[in-house]
Amino acid sequence: MLHLLLVNKCYFSNIVRQLGFRLMQMSHLSLDSEVSEQLRSSYVNEEAKDKVQKSDFNDERYESLLRELATPPKYTILRVNTLFETTQYSIKNLPTPEILQHPLLPDTLVVPNHKKNEHLPHHEKEVIVDLACGMAVLRGANIFAQGIMAAHPGMQADDTVSVFSDIDGMCRKGLTQAFQGKKIFVGNGIAKISRQDLFCSSDSNLPSGLGVQMTEPLYDAPSLNDLLPSMVFSQNLPSVVCSHVLNPQPGEIVLDMCSAPGGKTTHIATLMKNKGRVIGLDKAKNKLEKIRMNVKQLGLDCVEIYGYDSTKAMDENAQLNGSPPYPAKAFDRILLDGPCSALGQRPSLKNKMSIKELNSYSVLQKKLFKTAVSLLKTGGTLVYSTCTLTLEENEKLVKWALDKYACLALDQQEPHVGGYGLYGAGLSDVKLKLLQRFDPSDTRQRQHHLEISELERHLIRCNHDTIGFFIAKFVKR
Repeated sequence: MLHLLLVNKCYFSNIVRQLGFRLMQMSHLSLDSEVSEQLRSSYVNEEAKDKVQKSDFNDERYESLLRELATPPKYTILRVNTLFETTQYSIKNLPTPEILQHPLLPDTLVVPNHKKNEHLPHHEKEVIVDLACGMAVLRGANIFAQGIMAAHPGMQADDTVSVFSDIDGMCRKGLTQAFQGKKIFVGNGIAKISRQDLFCSSDSNLPSGLGVQMTEPLYDAPSLNDLLPSMVFSQNLPSVVCSHVLNPQPGEIVLDMCSAPGGKTTHIATLMKNKGRVIGLDKAKNKLEKIRMNVKQLGLDCVEIYGYDSTKAMDENAQLNGSPPYPAKAFDRILLDGPCSALGQRPSLKNKMSIKELNSYSVLQKKLFKTAVSLLKTGGTLVYSTCTLTLEENEKLVKWALDKYACLALDQQEPHVGGYGLYGAGLSDVKLKLLQRFDPSDTRQRQHHLEISELERHLIRCNHDTIGFFIAKFVKR
């Protein structure tokens, strides 16, 4: 049969190319070997072996996790700005055919994404984008000019192009030849700029704006381009849950210690009905303008944003009014959604993090936690969260906090739509059930076996087909 294919060289090349696409689409998250082993130990460890069924901690589940992390969640989550809109009004006015209200989150809408487009054609003219841009495309984004690394020499505006993401970051900006490095197909689109204008402009006139409008993405997702930013805010479901778990009340003083990009900060202020004081701090001053823009678009005026290192945010001699630092026991509630290894983010095909960098996060998290405990009022609530899946940054940090601070106790989370904490940190079953872990590998909770409607199935699955995330809620006694 092979000699028949060789008769038509172009046909044979096309078969190989299409096979290559499928193999790359089926790939999993690639990690440094030491990082991979540490993440694996969160699932395969001696405590887990003693406590749970073999099927729940074996290597197969870890491999499933790596595969899930390489694909986007199958649901788009929209948080309604309830200061100005109701969820029912938003459902009627959003430009998408299928939209559901989450049964436990009254301000949250769930939009099922369509299935993966398995058989998209490959066009002659290719565009190469960086990895971050490619992962955003898999979640429904278009491509801005700044994200394009290379393009076919003959690409003109309005050409149909196939878009690939450079996995290893090896594509040189403006490359004129076909890129031969490792790449993954993310879909087809319409070029909105020519290659000439993209790479041959003067430094004083660098191209900006839309580079490729995606018309056939690998994974269908609803377009959010026409949504009013004052009406809804696109956010991952665990992040929405996180603010509800904090449960801020009107008139309180609340601190978000690591505020960027502002989704949780604005949600906190909305839950407080724009009454009280919400202070958002972030060390990365280049991110502050984005937070302030989100605050303004959502019509909030109880939010203050400051560029500040939250590890230094407590000073016994400081005043509560104005900018940081602040005195001890100043805040009713504190959210610590700090820097983390972000190993729960989806989709992610390659992470170059070293084991040294991975281990540095828990050190910083403990410094931030120490400040948070000092700033929290007696009787106050502290919510700690991450978008990662390691024991070191999650359950082990909780164990450290409970051992170090006798004034802290874990509290029940409402709502609790994710799974429980993992074994491996020495926490009791009671304490593990007070933790909330969103784990895309935990297929036990997707309830495939139940005789339920498709609507009910969506509303169950969307709670678990999410990014990887962790939430712990403490009260200070």
